[in-house]
Amino acid sequence: MREHGGNLDLAQQRFGGRAEDWIDLSTGINRLPYPLGEVSSRAWTALPSRAEIETLHQAARHAYRTNAPVVAMGGAQAAIQSLPQLAPPGRARILAPTYNEYAGVLLAAGWDVQEASEPDALAGADLAIIVNPNNPDGRSSAPQDLLALLPRVGRLVIDESFADALPQLSLAPQADRPGLLILRSFGKFYGLAGLRLGFAIGNADDIGKLAALSGPWPVSGAAIAIGSRALRDDAWAEATSARLVRDCGRLDEMARGKGWTLVGGASLFRLYETPDALVAQEKLARGQIWSRVFAQNPPWLRLGLPGSEVEWTRLAEVLAR
Repeated sequence: MREHGGNLDLAQQRFGGRAEDWIDLSTGINRLPYPLGEVSSRAWTALPSRAEIETLHQAARHAYRTNAPVVAMGGAQAAIQSLPQLAPPGRARILAPTYNEYAGVLLAAGWDVQEASEPDALAGADLAIIVNPNNPDGRSSAPQDLLALLPRVGRLVIDESFADALPQLSLAPQADRPGLLILRSFGKFYGLAGLRLGFAIGNADDIGKLAALSGPWPVSGAAIAIGSRALRDDAWAEATSARLVRDCGRLDEMARGKGWTLVGGASLFRLYETPDALVAQEKLARGQIWSRVFAQNPPWLRLGLPGSEVEWTRLAEVLAR
C-alpha cells in the first residue's frame, strides 16, 4: 500500500494503546462528523433501488450546485481506480506533489505518467489531473484558470475532495463541459469516511461510462440514506465551514508557538515545516496523537484538525511538554 495518512495501526504497533485511545490527526477527515440519525432497517436489508440512487444523485447536485450528470461511487478512490478505463492509455500529467494514488493507478494501467509543477505544464496531455485544493499543501487554482486549460488537454480531472468549505473554487457547476470531470469525496467534510461515498460529476458520456464500470449497486443503502440527508443539510454545512475556518486559525497559532512554519493547507488539514518532522511525530505519538510525515520532505508534518475541546486540550498539553 502506498503511503497515506490514517495508518493508525502503525502508531499502535510502535507506541501502544487502543485505537479509541488515539486522536488520529494523520488524515484530513472532519472529527466532528455529521450526525448519523436513524437509518431504516430497509437500508441494511434491501438492494438499493434506482429511485433511491437517483435521490442521492439529486442531493449531490444540490450540495455541489450543479445540474450536470452525477454518479455515486464507493468514495473518490473508486472513481480514481476507474479513470484509466475512460480512454486508451496515453500521456497523463499530474500537478504534483499531490495525492499519490493517481500516478500509481495510471502507471499500473499502462499510462505514461509525468509530474508537473505548474498547471500550464499540463498542456498537451491526454489526461491532466489537478487536486484543487491540493493535498497535502493546499495549493489552489482559480476556476477560470482551470477552464482556460481545458481546451489544451484531452480530459481534465479536477479532484475537489477538500473543496466543500470553499465552494468558490468548485467547477462542479460547469462539469457538463466536454472533457471536464470533477471528483468529490463525501467522507472527509462530513466526517464519515467509513461510509465510502463519493461522486463523479461530468458530461453524460463520461458519467455513463463510470456508471457502467461501477455496476448496478455502486454504494450501500446506508450510504444512500445518510448521504441523501447530509447533502441537503445546508445549515450544517454552513456552520461546519465557518467552524473549520476558525479551527484552522487556532491550529496555526499553536504551531507558531512551537516555531513551526505554515506551508499550506485546506480547511481540514494544515501542513507545517518543522526542524524534524519525525521527532515532532514521535513527540505527539507519545501523547497518543497521530500525525503524518512525508519521506520525500523530511521537515513536513501534516495535522488534521482536532474535534472536541477535549482533543484540543490534549493537543495543547502534548505540544507544551
